[in-house]
Amino acid sequence: MRIEGKEYRTIWFENNVVKIIDQTKLPHQFVIKELKTVNDAINAIKVMEVRGAPLIGGTAAYGLALAVQENNDPEFSKKSAKELIQSRPTAINLKWAVDRMMKKLAGINSNKILDIALNEAKEICDEDEKFCENIGTNGLKVIEEIYKKKKDTVNILTHCNAGWLATINWGTATSPIYHAHKKGIPVHVWVDETRPRNQGANLTSYELNEEEISNTIIADNTGGILMQRGEVDMCIVGTDRTLSNGDVCNKIGTYLKALAAHDNNVPFYVALPSSTIDWEINNAKDIPIEERNSEELSHVEGIDENNQLKKVLIYPKKSNAKNLAFDVTPAKYVTGLITEKGICEASTQGLKELFK
Repeated sequence: MRIEGKEYRTIWFENNVVKIIDQTKLPHQFVIKELKTVNDAINAIKVMEVRGAPLIGGTAAYGLALAVQENNDPEFSKKSAKELIQSRPTAINLKWAVDRMMKKLAGINSNKILDIALNEAKEICDEDEKFCENIGTNGLKVIEEIYKKKKDTVNILTHCNAGWLATINWGTATSPIYHAHKKGIPVHVWVDETRPRNQGANLTSYELNEEEISNTIIADNTGGILMQRGEVDMCIVGTDRTLSNGDVCNKIGTYLKALAAHDNNVPFYVALPSSTIDWEINNAKDIPIEERNSEELSHVEGIDENNQLKKVLIYPKKSNAKNLAFDVTPAKYVTGLITEKGICEASTQGLKELFK
């Protein structure tokens, strides 16, 4: 996708370093950062210089390649793999990518191990890009059906950032939107600002602007009244972990959007690559829900009059805050799961039919 007219992916390997777009600086500054060690990759995941389940997985894969480049010792790789998995516990793509890399590297003692690691990391990223492109093709059909009936701009509400910045390219929730735009279907996106880190406002609106797609940022609590007024034709969100029974774990606030959509008969779709499906857990209570630093709630970051990034306190100094990063939307509130293989019912049976 594009930034200032130039094509980018979110992560790539060049001159013996991994390069990423530092998303903590967006939308005010565009910074390409170099990751030289596995600890650099771990830190990038922890502080959310990279974020979004598929991109976290890709970063972890390249992180293990950096570990091999740094110290070609199986024990060092095992230690690095464990630390990578612990860096952000909720997104299943992280563990999926690490397990896939470790399986690929198991028992290899040749001097080609670094090339094998780099090739596997690149393959994971290339595969995700293709999956996200296919998600767009499949989700486009839903938008086309709405457009055929409405014959006017299709209004889509999304939450957080499930755009190309959260993946390798295309995005999950945004991929159908990008495909519709490229086909000439008029779309408008309601962008939840997504407190506390404002990924919707800072990232989703940013990338939609770069692609010249009409969008409007709204407060997180505005979606309900827009649905009541008939100003939302469909919702599309991403997911950090979807259980085998169709329950969806995603950015905090997703559940409330699903409830509002259900009450107002607005279709609520979840877009995901198969690497985001957790085939082992079937009880939402078993999902490790990340609780992040309360400072993300109590402070906001922005540009001051001197064009400098500043962080300021907005809460009373003595107040406590609880910062749960994710919630779970029960499958019964999900209209359908948009995957690289097609669209299915959010259920065990629906997923099994697609992924036999």
